[in-house]
Amino acid sequence: MYKYFFRLVFKRLDPEQAHHLAFRWIRLAARVPVLRTFLAAALAPRYKELRTEALGLRMHGPFGLAAGFDKNAVGIDGMAMLGFDHVEIGTVTGEPQPGNPKQRLFRLVEDRALINRMGFNNDGSLRVAARLASRTPVFKPVVGVNIGKTKVVPEEEAVADYVKSAERLAPYADYLVVNVSSPNTPGLRNLQATEALRPLLSAVREAADRTVSARRVPLLVKIAPDLADEDVDAVADLAVELGLDGIIATNTTIAREGLGLKSHPSLIKETGGLSGAPLKERSLEVLRRLYARVGDRITLVGVGGIENAEDAWQRILAGATLVQGYSAFIYEGPFWGRAIHKGLAARLATSPYATLADAVGADVRKTA
Repeated sequence: MYKYFFRLVFKRLDPEQAHHLAFRWIRLAARVPVLRTFLAAALAPRYKELRTEALGLRMHGPFGLAAGFDKNAVGIDGMAMLGFDHVEIGTVTGEPQPGNPKQRLFRLVEDRALINRMGFNNDGSLRVAARLASRTPVFKPVVGVNIGKTKVVPEEEAVADYVKSAERLAPYADYLVVNVSSPNTPGLRNLQATEALRPLLSAVREAADRTVSARRVPLLVKIAPDLADEDVDAVADLAVELGLDGIIATNTTIAREGLGLKSHPSLIKETGGLSGAPLKERSLEVLRRLYARVGDRITLVGVGGIENAEDAWQRILAGATLVQGYSAFIYEGPFWGRAIHKGLAARLATSPYATLADAVGADVRKTA
């Protein structure tokens, strides 16, 4: 039914307009007590065997919403209602910004993909922090906060900009993510170089510890699939050296060649980050490489091209303790989370592994 509705309604709308319309419906449904209870029971069934511990946190399962969908922390309950075990909000910047000019979001329907050049449009860390502080949760998913650089801040002042966001948002974050991998903020990806990344991550870690003394706020970094293999290794080594809690692999790609894209050339040539099914292979390669390098010393989060339970299962076998999705949600609709959970439970039941934790990295260990 959803696929018919997508073709009939959403496909005819501007992608960003469709996003705001759908998100508004989700938020409204989550505000109606009886309706949200019914929807959560139907769309977010719990499987005891999928319960997951990661980053010192307990979750109903490993499947979460990637950053980018709820940039301003306005729909956390709604997304939990739809079956996401953790919700990563953002990317949030130090100062509010409108993002890049529209049109900035494009559907590649034939490729089950998206291209976005949103440019971190968000309300800014001060307003988002106030919103999180005043939140009275109905559902209680783990909430991650993804932070990035304000566009007008020069690269040499990036550390202070990230620190400002970390100080404001860390008290309300179950975990923090430093995003240095979006292709839509000029110069941002330069911060993935270890000589720039080391002082940035160290400063954010210190800011989080200084602001929140009662607990340790886990800190992760999100990397691009376009990094060369040796740079992936360097980030992995740096994460271990700094005692980082995790790595999210991967963000969107600027690549177009070699992905077998079928959509119209006018769409393919749009600038911005490509997400969705075409990213699947490279994202999985990066994840495998990271796990081979770091093993169980830090938590890995697999994201990029996850469309179904089999994709999520392959990420777990490749080393991901947590998996995230976003683009496929646009194409699969509100029953997507339910299908992922059901499929993961079925795969675990027929696997040789007693628990989901036992399956993490199993394929990589076999070839080591």
